[in-house]
Amino acid sequence: MFICANESLQVGDVGGVSRKSNINEVQTLSLSDLPKGWSLSTLGEVSTKPQYGWTTKANHESGDVKLLRTTDITSGQINWATVPYCTKEPDDLTKYLLEPGDIVISRAGSVGVSYLITDTDNSVFASYLIRFRPHEQFNKKYVYYYLKSPAYWKAIGKSTLGIAVPNVNATKLAKIKIPIAPINEQKRIVEEIEKQFSRLDEAVENLKRVKANLKRYKASVLKAAVEGKLTEEWRKKHPDVEPADKLLERILAERRKKWEETELAKMKKTGKEPKDDKWKKKYKEPVIPEIDNLSDIPAIWLWARLDSVADIKGGITKDSKRKIKNAKELPYLRVANVQRGYLDLDEIKYIKVSEDKLPELLLKKGDILFNEGGDRDKLGRGWIWEAQIDKCIYQNHVFRARLYLKEINGKLFSWFGNTFGQQYFMAKGKQTTNLASINKTMLSAFPIPLPPLDEQVVLIQEIEGRLSTIDAVKKEVDRNLIRAERLRQAILKQAFSGLLIKSKES
Repeated sequence: MFICANESLQVGDVGGVSRKSNINEVQTLSLSDLPKGWSLSTLGEVSTKPQYGWTTKANHESGDVKLLRTTDITSGQINWATVPYCTKEPDDLTKYLLEPGDIVISRAGSVGVSYLITDTDNSVFASYLIRFRPHEQFNKKYVYYYLKSPAYWKAIGKSTLGIAVPNVNATKLAKIKIPIAPINEQKRIVEEIEKQFSRLDEAVENLKRVKANLKRYKASVLKAAVEGKLTEEWRKKHPDVEPADKLLERILAERRKKWEETELAKMKKTGKEPKDDKWKKKYKEPVIPEIDNLSDIPAIWLWARLDSVADIKGGITKDSKRKIKNAKELPYLRVANVQRGYLDLDEIKYIKVSEDKLPELLLKKGDILFNEGGDRDKLGRGWIWEAQIDKCIYQNHVFRARLYLKEINGKLFSWFGNTFGQQYFMAKGKQTTNLASINKTMLSAFPIPLPPLDEQVVLIQEIEGRLSTIDAVKKEVDRNLIRAERLRQAILKQAFSGLLIKSKES
């Protein structure tokens, strides 16, 4: 496709670290486990007295002294341009100023995450960070890399306190054991770690580029699909297929038929059966869609509004105060379940619903789901219901669109909604202070490309084939990214066991 052979991570032996290394088999450190010439110390013994950071609020506008926080170090790189300033500077500024070689460790939130300061930009550290300053006789990078190792993280696991927000304190961090190699060996170990990490970093960057290429390729596939380019050769070979305008005529006939059946059933239920056909004049024909700024499509295709091809309804309103007679408790879909291009059914909640409401709320196989809103990027997000759960309904923040013709597969419309339709939903959506939303009127007017029915079948097969390949490659890339991180941990485990380099005294 576009993936170079050298962009695949080969997880084998790297610098003497076997792929069989099990990073979960970290034993409690003892002197007998260490190579000859090594000693066992603690983080507190190799550093000056640990110090808690300065307590003040962050100022994101202006100031003279920056305030380094836990959130600024969690990515592994500090972007000083985004680090805020102190609202109030400490009276004894020198006490809190960071210096190159300082190691800061998070004591809450991202517990145990550390960072070695190499440049400071006139910054102090915030109260949820603890500073350790290694003594001059120790290689600062050696100490820092140990704070990335499996043995350290195992120790952190034993040291965390609290339930809702795990945390550690300076006393416990200071007691964490650290194996100390001779000073000249510390330097060699650091050099070897960085050499191995450099190779891993290069492989990881290649993998990330592959993921970015996959995303672009997927977008190009869907763009080619909805513009008719993906089936261009097929159309040349099949000039006599039923064009989309004829298909739409059949859809609209079925649409009117279903409306009449529904209206007649309502009248009969209230005992008001019609004496003539005048009531049929109340039927509203769908209007022509607005197609400004939309892509060109093949001549035998059409642009149609979503409500021309599907019946659209909102779901049940969640209200704990209401009392329901003859209620049934059923599973229902929430916004969190309806993702972009798939359904996340790992966590399904239940709600009570009266039996008389069930016919209009029960989902049917093939229904297209659209999110009403939440965050702006959730507008119109959705996928197809494939009857994964028996007797499932949906909440009012999710719309379902039920196609009038059963022969039509809604995947094409959902793909369009999840990609190029995002621009429509973001433009039409209403924004409040915290939430964005679309209503039924906006969704009804959503313009969709309508190819001939035979071409739809071929088009969906073409898309699914390409997306299947993309998904397979993406899964392999993700597996390699996980392997890379495991290998990184294995390198550190070997380094602080004395096995990454050969000791001159062995």
